[in-house]
Amino acid sequence: MRKLHRYACSSRLRASIASISILVPCLVLAAQHPPSAPVVLHAARLLQVSTGELLQPGEILVEGDRIRAVGSSVTHPLGAKIIDLGNVTLLPGLIDAHTHLFLHPGAEDLQTVEESVPWRTILAEQAARADLLAGFTAERDMGTEGAGSADTAVRNAIELGLILGPRMCVSGNAIDILGGHEDANRFNPAQQVLSNANYANSSEQLIEVMRAQHKQGSDFAKIYETGKDRIVDGELQTPYQYTEAQLAAAVEEARRIGVTVAVHAMGEPGTLFAAQAGVASIEHATQLSDETMRVMREKHIPAVPTFAIFDYFAKHAASPAQAEREAALLVVKVAEFKKQIAAGIPFAVGSDVGPFPHGTQAVEMELMVRYGMRPLAVLQADMIEGARLLGLQGKIGELKPGYYADIVAVPGNPLEDITAVEHVSFVMKGGVVVKQ
Repeated sequence: MRKLHRYACSSRLRASIASISILVPCLVLAAQHPPSAPVVLHAARLLQVSTGELLQPGEILVEGDRIRAVGSSVTHPLGAKIIDLGNVTLLPGLIDAHTHLFLHPGAEDLQTVEESVPWRTILAEQAARADLLAGFTAERDMGTEGAGSADTAVRNAIELGLILGPRMCVSGNAIDILGGHEDANRFNPAQQVLSNANYANSSEQLIEVMRAQHKQGSDFAKIYETGKDRIVDGELQTPYQYTEAQLAAAVEEARRIGVTVAVHAMGEPGTLFAAQAGVASIEHATQLSDETMRVMREKHIPAVPTFAIFDYFAKHAASPAQAEREAALLVVKVAEFKKQIAAGIPFAVGSDVGPFPHGTQAVEMELMVRYGMRPLAVLQADMIEGARLLGLQGKIGELKPGYYADIVAVPGNPLEDITAVEHVSFVMKGGVVVKQ
């Protein structure tokens, strides 16, 4: 997570609450259990994301929490509930592979200092609800920014049906070196302000922290590999934090306990170290060398560009000087992204939502198209690659029999206008309609 210090505490809290309070005409808040009767969804179009085939019309038969049939026409069992959604396109539920439920717009560092973990957990529950209602039926939460394993409680409450939210894959706190990217470097050292991440300064400490987080319920480890970022003569400079050998030790430990490692890595040589170590994904990935991209292709390691947060910071800078820095960084990022597309590396879609309002992060897909990807490629990166990163491949991300009935509807045709994903009108998660 990159830093932006802008608002006073009172206005920050008002803004955060306003940004996650959404009025929905028809919202299921009661028991979140699939209906006993089958459900048939009918729409003007249905997109098979893996192939790009557009069925017109499209129908899906849902029984319990699973998809049972998909086609232009499906069997309508006796007693089935028919939901005609009209002139929309049915898609798999959206996936955000880089979120921060425990952040809201404002100064991230001050949130961790001034706001209690219980309060931040309440806001995180509201953020999860906002994301689901925007069509995101699955997410990977990339660090609680000082709230420890509180994300485990949010994930578990969602799974138990106590609160509304996406399927969550959580990391707990991120992991960082002393004085690293997410340490409280700008505060008075005498105050001993805590880091937003867990310290690990060696391979042994990385493994120890990962074991502790796994005990507390984490699904994967998130490690900061680069920072602080600077643009010098039009080029990105960002020091690495862990060596390739240290990251490889973390990846091996993750493999032992059956999880993965995702790294925040803005540029070289940290991005190369991450790829060589075999991490699951490289977050931000602003600068990738030819050798790094070769390894990423070979090992199928996706980049998660997170354009939305860069775009937001460039438009909401605290000063003209900061605006200039953010704009310069975005220019570099766009140019590098075009090289990455040409190199054929895999991508996943993650927005870094939190510092900007939850529920608005589908703009990430619009930005990826704006900067060079085809709409279908972005949808495939979001749903198919996203499902793989969450460890849910074969269960979500496609409209196929046997998959979870995580389904959204958008106006128009997203292959012609990707901004359709920013206007989700219908959300079903696990066979339960949560927005219509």
